[in-house]
Amino acid sequence: MIKSMTGFGRCEIQQDSKKFTVELKSVNHRYLDVNIRMPKKLNFFETSIRTLLKSYANRGKVDIFITYEDLSQAQSSVKYNPLIAAEYMKYFKQMEEEFGLENDISVSALARFPEVLTMEEQVEDEEELWNGLKKALEGAFTQFVETRITEGENLKKDILAKLTFLEQEVSAVEERSPQIVAEYRQKLEEKVAELLADTQMEENRLAAEVILYADKICTDEEVVRLKSHIQHMRATLEEKEGIGRKLDFIAQEMNREANTILSKANDIEVSNHAISLKTEIEKIREQIQNIE
Repeated sequence: MIKSMTGFGRCEIQQDSKKFTVELKSVNHRYLDVNIRMPKKLNFFETSIRTLLKSYANRGKVDIFITYEDLSQAQSSVKYNPLIAAEYMKYFKQMEEEFGLENDISVSALARFPEVLTMEEQVEDEEELWNGLKKALEGAFTQFVETRITEGENLKKDILAKLTFLEQEVSAVEERSPQIVAEYRQKLEEKVAELLADTQMEENRLAAEVILYADKICTDEEVVRLKSHIQHMRATLEEKEGIGRKLDFIAQEMNREANTILSKANDIEVSNHAISLKTEIEKIREQIQNIE
């Protein structure tokens, strides 16, 4: 199945007191370009996140947004530093003796001095964090792929319809070509007859002129190759994934054949069909840019 490079996914997971929310979106890009925004606490998992995403996407510019909340009451704790407190008390006593002052320091006053009491964040279990984050990532990535597949199917239908139109235009060029040669022969005969009046025309020279003209405007090879490219693209659209670059190459080849047909065209009808071919192929190429 083909996938679009445009997609969106979201998942929210809560495990005990930990809540993870993952959102991601993507647009077209030549390669897989990933941008991740998340809390510093989760930066350690960046490589794992990128590795996990590669099993869900091959191409596209992907933006991932991650939020994390710890809803527990034990996010931080108070730490008492007895060595610092003892240092303060030692100098208070020294000041009391040196200056004859009353040492009226209280416990509450001592606790307010720097570094005596500090707030310390609880160290979280990395494995537990990753397990919760991974579930949210997998949920968002799965939805992300589903939206890409849905959009990819729409792209496939549109391209197949355009290929059918190309086939009709190619058939029209193929049918018109022998008519052009016949019309040219008739015009040539009329012109020669007018110039030579009653003089007999040399059939061999006339036939040779017609053959040269027919060879000059012949698009048989281009028509055959264009038909082949159309069938090749149809078959490629049935492949599983990673077909964007392949389709783009086929479209380039199709465009080359259409250009050649247009350059050889010496007939307004064939020119119009060739222009229609080029226009439709360009539309196909634009759609292909969205395919992974």
